[in-house]
Amino acid sequence: MSAVLQAPWGQTEFEGKALRQALGRYPTGVAIVTTRTADGRPVGLTINSFASLSLSPALVLWSLVDRSPNLAAFQAAPHFAISVLAQGQQGLASRFANPAVTDKFDQVAVLEAAEGVPVIEGALATLVCRTSKYVTEGDHELFIGQVVRLDAREGEPLVFHGGRFGALHMAG
Repeated sequence: MSAVLQAPWGQTEFEGKALRQALGRYPTGVAIVTTRTADGRPVGLTINSFASLSLSPALVLWSLVDRSPNLAAFQAAPHFAISVLAQGQQGLASRFANPAVTDKFDQVAVLEAAEGVPVIEGALATLVCRTSKYVTEGDHELFIGQVVRLDAREGEPLVFHGGRFGALHMAG
């Protein structure tokens, strides 16, 4: 028998901080999304807003805040790559998340995909995508890409939970 709630359940009025804390209860993987500007400059940033959208056709999505200085580069790019980070790549995640780092690619091992986008060497999985569309929703731009090339290897993922990087602890 289930309990019936007598009073209204949950908060209907809350601030962004409360929402951020609630969302932080959901562990996510960590990835770096990359592309190139029209003049060939590499652009990249750390994301955890990445998900599979469809297997047929192969579509993924990710989002970028509308005030990002990188927004125009991704909107104009015909391709982008998502490199899913492995345990041990926390330094890369922090580097690409830090707006104070002017050249995020300096001394970072990258490969060049045939589609002209840089990918992070040693990533657990890399998906090169043709930009299918982008849509503005709320304070973010939602990017949808069709996977045109992929690479994957065995390993443990880097995880983000509760405002911290961590690891999965699988039951044996």
